[in-house]
Amino acid sequence: MNRKVGILGGTFNPPHTGHLIIANEVLCALALDEVRFMPNHTPPHKEMAKGVSNEDRVRMIEAAIQGHPHFSVETIELQREGSSYTYDTIRLLKEQEPETDFYFIIGGDMIDYLPKWHKIEELIEIVTFIGVRRPGYLAESSYPLTMVDIPEINLSSTIIRKRAATGETLRYLLPDGVIDYIKENQLYGSRASFKDSEGTDH
Repeated sequence: MNRKVGILGGTFNPPHTGHLIIANEVLCALALDEVRFMPNHTPPHKEMAKGVSNEDRVRMIEAAIQGHPHFSVETIELQREGSSYTYDTIRLLKEQEPETDFYFIIGGDMIDYLPKWHKIEELIEIVTFIGVRRPGYLAESSYPLTMVDIPEINLSSTIIRKRAATGETLRYLLPDGVIDYIKENQLYGSRASFKDSEGTDH
């Protein structure tokens, strides 16, 4: 019987609680064996925030998923040059692991964009898309899609980067290990400490 592995791709700049909730809800809902967090090398539709390296993002993911037996980091896209297309990545993964069935997890914004994905017709033949709803998006598609309902958390890495830069609280928005990494490495122009809601240092 093939292993069932979920892939959650993204910039993870930084990885936050919303990412972890999505991964865990899909893991449990579909009885997957594993969910891999896959940081993109150069996303075709985004520019990476300056000052944060690929190694930083991997280290933050490792800190975020520490202690979860079914979470791991997939670095295949970081090992390749140029833009990352999901079709090329999944094809490589299937070549490396022919006994694995892959489930690619996407949010509502990406679901709406599916018709424009690179080689989408070929892609749907080698991977199962798992959709999670996001506020403000239809989350409907003519392509095969398994929807998983998750608790609604409207949290973005952009918000977190802004908070880090101004020294606002990040408690509960990020795992403690990720907060510590940001502070220690002074990422996102972060101040030396972040204040929690009671005004004490975290």
